[in-house]
This record gives sequence, C-alpha cells and structure tokens, in this order.
Amino acid sequence: MAGTMGTMALRLITRIGWFSLAAAVIWQANTPGCNPPRRAVTMSGAANDEAPKVAKSDGEWRCELTPEQYHVTREKGTEPAFTGQYWNNKRQGVYRCVCCGTPLFDSTAKYDSGTGWPSFWESVDPQNVGTEADRSMWMSRTEVLCRSCNAHLGHVFDDGPAPTGLRYCINSAALAFEAKPPSNEDPGGKEENSH
Repeated sequence: MAGTMGTMALRLITRIGWFSLAAAVIWQANTPGCNPPRRAVTMSGAANDEAPKVAKSDGEWRCELTPEQYHVTREKGTEPAFTGQYWNNKRQGVYRCVCCGTPLFDSTAKYDSGTGWPSFWESVDPQNVGTEADRSMWMSRTEVLCRSCNAHLGHVFDDGPAPTGLRYCINSAALAFEAKPPSNEDPGGKEENSH
C-alpha cells in the first residue's frame, strides 16, 4: 500500500506541479482537522486557562524590552540558532522571564541539545510555564509561554533526556539569567566556572 501511495503521490506531483502541491500543503496545514494526530506533549500542572497575572499595553512592553526581546516574547519570534546570549551558558543560576521576572528554568536542568538554543528538561515550577498548540510554519508544535505574562518563550518537544523526555527549546531573548551566588564552601567561585 505504501508503494502505491508513493507512486500515486509522484504522479499527482507530476500532473499538478510543485507550486500547486505547495499550495495544497499550506492549505492542509492551516485547515483545522486536516493534520494527522501527533503524540501530545503532556505536562502536569500546566493548565493554560488562567488569565496572565501581568498585563501591560503594547506601548509599555515596547518601552521595557529591546527590539529583539519584544519580537520574540510579544510577537512570537525566534532568534537564529547559536546567536542567543545563553545557548552555551554554563554558569549556575536561574533563568527568569525577561518580561516579568518569573523563575522559569534552573541551570541544573539545562543541557546541550545541539540545537543552538538553551534547552532544559524541566521547568522550575510547572505552574510558571504554560503551553499552547502552535500550527505556524506549516507544522504542529507545542508553544511554551510564561504563565505570569503570556510571553512567548519557545517550544517544547518530546525528544529530550531522562527523566522527563522533554526538551524545552527556549529563546535566549526571552530569558534573564540570575547567577547563583558563590557558596561559602566555594569562596573563589571556582564551581561556577568549572563547567
């Protein structure tokens, strides 16, 4: 059956042309009910039905954020891979929402996914991070949002490491890093730089 479907698809492409095929794919991707079901990323405690706790006008967000931060967090943009401030950050600390300061991710859950964006296998508190279906870019993904201010953070995928199997792929521009102060046991701060 798969061979027959592939042959039929090839004949269809030949008859209607690549541009028509592209138009059909775009139509399908944007038509509710036309996308095949995918395994859902489930997260405990990540209900999304509450209103944001921090509500500001568009003008206020523009004044408080850099153009890149505004584009990523308020317009659901994405920074280019390997360009963000934190993709390769090895310091210990907490990553907060750049818009409202809510703690989102801890450096102990950060890992190198090879994607060029900061990646985490869990959030600090599931109540701080919400999710929403994202069908932009002709694909089905799960968007990650700050629960306090509704800022776009990035996306979560189910191809991460144990123990959760999740990969929170987050834009650096959506984060503010708060370094962990050196402990009394490490007066020179050597632990922070040893990673």
